[in-house]
Amino acid sequence: MESERELLSVEENPRKGGLRTMPFIIVNESFERIASFGLQANLIIYLMTYYNVSAATGTIIIGLWGALSNGLALFGAITADFYLGRYRAVAYGSISTLIGMIILWLTSMIPQLKSLPCSQFQHACNGPTLLQLAVLFSSFGFMSVGAGFVRPCSIIFGADQLENRKNKRILESYFNWYYASSGISTILAVTLIVYIQDLYGWKVGLGVPTILMFLSVLMFQIGSPLYIKLKAKTTENLVIGLFQAAVAAFRKRNTRLPLTDCDEFYRWPLESDVLPPSKDFRCLNRACIIEDPQRDLNPDGSASNPWNLCSVEQVESLKALIKALPMWSTCFMIFVDMNIFSFSLLQTKTMDRHIFPHFEVPAASFSVFMITALTIWIAFYDRVLVPLLSKFTRQPRGLSPVTRMGIGLISSGMAIALSAITESIRRQRAIEEGLEEDPNALVNMSAMWFVPQYVLLGVAEATHGVGQVEFFYALFPKSMSSIASSIDIVGTAVSSLMGSILVSGVDWLSSTGGKTSWLSNNINKGHIDYFFWLLSFLSFLNFLYFLVVCRFYESGNDGSSRLSHMAEDKECDYRLLPES
Repeated sequence: MESERELLSVEENPRKGGLRTMPFIIVNESFERIASFGLQANLIIYLMTYYNVSAATGTIIIGLWGALSNGLALFGAITADFYLGRYRAVAYGSISTLIGMIILWLTSMIPQLKSLPCSQFQHACNGPTLLQLAVLFSSFGFMSVGAGFVRPCSIIFGADQLENRKNKRILESYFNWYYASSGISTILAVTLIVYIQDLYGWKVGLGVPTILMFLSVLMFQIGSPLYIKLKAKTTENLVIGLFQAAVAAFRKRNTRLPLTDCDEFYRWPLESDVLPPSKDFRCLNRACIIEDPQRDLNPDGSASNPWNLCSVEQVESLKALIKALPMWSTCFMIFVDMNIFSFSLLQTKTMDRHIFPHFEVPAASFSVFMITALTIWIAFYDRVLVPLLSKFTRQPRGLSPVTRMGIGLISSGMAIALSAITESIRRQRAIEEGLEEDPNALVNMSAMWFVPQYVLLGVAEATHGVGQVEFFYALFPKSMSSIASSIDIVGTAVSSLMGSILVSGVDWLSSTGGKTSWLSNNINKGHIDYFFWLLSFLSFLNFLYFLVVCRFYESGNDGSSRLSHMAEDKECDYRLLPES
């Protein structure tokens, strides 16, 4: 009833929403993306220059920042849906990001907020003070909170403005334009903003993204009178419902499971279809068993204690999430491969980056090759390969989501192996040219050697990312579509955390006994190639794990699961067993 009243209020006020709001929303997201990604692309150089941190420490800091930003996206989506509403979430998030950028900009202008520069006579540089780190990390914290609110809510808030229009093609066009603007914004961030940072220094290089973020906030607020602002739904919280189902199943773990009687299972609302719970994870079915109708139900038929009795729908939603976890865990390694970008940046800085005699590509701009490859591959696959492959596979999308995810994992592993080979060649040339003691000297080798690895990473992200989203959308019920869209973001957060732990561990282990760390600031003395070979080996193991997980899912592109989970009445066996 609440959603019906919202729709009626929108129809009664045709001056709200519509295409007139799109410039404000898309410009807000575009400027936010240019500002955020423009900072991240070159940030490792800023940390090493102004805070005298090592390459490994800088990579760990960036990884933890990425983990926090992506992890807060799920929190932001839930808060927007059930407490703040999407308009206030985007507004507050944009302001929080702006505050964080202003603080970071100040660190480049106020000498007391950054470490003293190293001199050539110092054996050990002065590290940052606690106050300097506190200011730096506070800027990252504000930007993480902002990203957690803006990124999951902005696109849905735009859809709210168009969802009730009769022409559904307008909504489809909006999504196309939104993603197109996101791609263009990312390209501008890693080219134009990075070029400004390299050419004019950090005061201007951090000031331009800050000004763009201010314009982003301003544009969004200017359009405020035109927006449809749907209120947050405070009655039903899907995430809390999942916890309630788990708690109820644990509390009633000694309850005997019925065989076939559907009347013993609770459903809400009462008008929902009378369907028994599935046989997967049968131990969870206890959560929706009505033991005593007078005690368990209110007069209107609702559960008297939702932490002791849950609906069949809640239980099935929890089962769907559990089924998705094995396949979801296979995505961590591919994002670890993509997040170890800082070391590629250090490599390309020591190589010839000229495309034309008088034009040098900034080192941080090489990721544009990955973005370009991703865009071209998606268009090529959708327009050329899908019609051809569908004739042979008899599947409307050409290849199943699981197959595309596997191709992405293979491409990612190949990219990292190619990076290891290229780094071995670059390091050997640096030593032969007598540059082992000078990590900033240019090696007589073109940086275009690194283009193939970026192309492979772009193809990997395009095939794996799109396949994963389609897989989860098919596996989850419609009520969990928001979880399906955010599970990829949470996976990126876990991967960032794993990458930071991996870098920290490798840096510590490889430097024991006074040896030079693989991840040394002097990459000519270190062995980044060994680190890349380690990532390649882990990617290979992850692919084998992926093949094992695939045995528990159907190979069709519908994403349906054939996981069979069996449980006795008194215990729950969570081992994944194929159906007989």
